[in-house]
Amino acid sequence: MITRTAKVLLLAGIALFYTLVVFNNLTDFYSNYHFVQHVLMMDSTFPGNHGMWRAMPSPAFHMVFYISIIAWEAGTMILLWWGTARLVRVLSGPAAVFNLAKRVPVMALTLSMLMWLVAFLTIGAEWFLMWQSHTWNGQEPAFRMFAVVGLVLLILVQPDSDLQP
Repeated sequence: MITRTAKVLLLAGIALFYTLVVFNNLTDFYSNYHFVQHVLMMDSTFPGNHGMWRAMPSPAFHMVFYISIIAWEAGTMILLWWGTARLVRVLSGPAAVFNLAKRVPVMALTLSMLMWLVAFLTIGAEWFLMWQSHTWNGQEPAFRMFAVVGLVLLILVQPDSDLQP
């Protein structure tokens, strides 16, 4: 029960994080919108870089991109809470049932890792050269979240047995 409880608590911690992220993005919409806007406009990258042709100056595109990030976060949050609830329901059941209930949380954590890897580290940092900006560089927080979620995923997917403490 101890290792299962640890897995559930770690998953709930990530779910709580996503709940606060979605809450913040909805209640303070323009703070992070401006971050996305500046990354996509590439207005703080190195002067004279040859990648400026990639810049997206369209406010409509900025809004669509930002709303898609919030939707991705909200979907991940819902899956995380759903997965947490599924694991809590079978916490004291047979290991085979607990292991089977991990499908939704594994999907949620994978979706989270893909967001940080694809949206922030690949598209933001590499395509829109976010790494060149001192002001609008979100690589470190994105990598931190990729690593934290990845560690929780690795812990969660460890098979549970009926003999564990």
